[in-house]
Amino acid sequence: MSDLPDLTQYDAVLFDLDGVITPTAEVHMHAWRAMFETLFSDWDIQPPYTDTDYFDHLDGKKRYDGVAALLRSRDVEVPWGDPSDAPEADTVCGIGNRKNIVFSRVLREEGIQAYPGTMRLIDILDAAGVPSAVVSSSKNAEDVLAAAGIRDRFPVVMDGMVAERQHLPSKPAPDVFLVAAQMAGVDPSRTAAVEDAISGVRSAAAGGFSLVVGVDRGAGAQALRDAGAHVVVSDLAEFADAHDSRSGSGSA
Repeated sequence: MSDLPDLTQYDAVLFDLDGVITPTAEVHMHAWRAMFETLFSDWDIQPPYTDTDYFDHLDGKKRYDGVAALLRSRDVEVPWGDPSDAPEADTVCGIGNRKNIVFSRVLREEGIQAYPGTMRLIDILDAAGVPSAVVSSSKNAEDVLAAAGIRDRFPVVMDGMVAERQHLPSKPAPDVFLVAAQMAGVDPSRTAAVEDAISGVRSAAAGGFSLVVGVDRGAGAQALRDAGAHVVVSDLAEFADAHDSRSGSGSA
């Protein structure tokens, strides 16, 4: 698709992590499903948890915000609690910490590999002198990047830990993207953002980024466009292929 925008013409490209750089979204989905299926069964909550709940309430949001949103969709309210709550605590924070134990175990035992198409694109951006940054709602971002062996590729990592320290609201609010652009020293009006989550696309669109790319890993191309994506691809290899086509070089 040589008609795709040339990302090397932007001052920087800000990438979401889960589902864009690494397939951690699948690990998150499995961890959320296991945890909520048990919780819903124990608490006799109806209707049962489905993967649609992940895309509607959890995908792209900070962990505790996602827990609260999903429980609220079932008319269930529990105390917020504190991030230090034990995983057994029946609070929003306790439930979120319960899920994270499952996620951390899978990451530790199985490791993770970055999407080859994404890394091809980042190689192209690096060669063109265009910095890449990570904008993730996950508090596990540093661990994921380290497990994938690519932490050194990103001078700026805006993640859930940074957002919590700076009291930034969760996506779809634009704050995390705007602060990440500030950290990278770039203007959103000359910067591209890449997201696979509807809430993340809304966040970047609300931040006034020059180009918002949606990567359809399951949210749906039209849903991503409706949320504000200017262009939607199934894999970032499409951008790398377009660059190779324009430059007359073959893929490595």
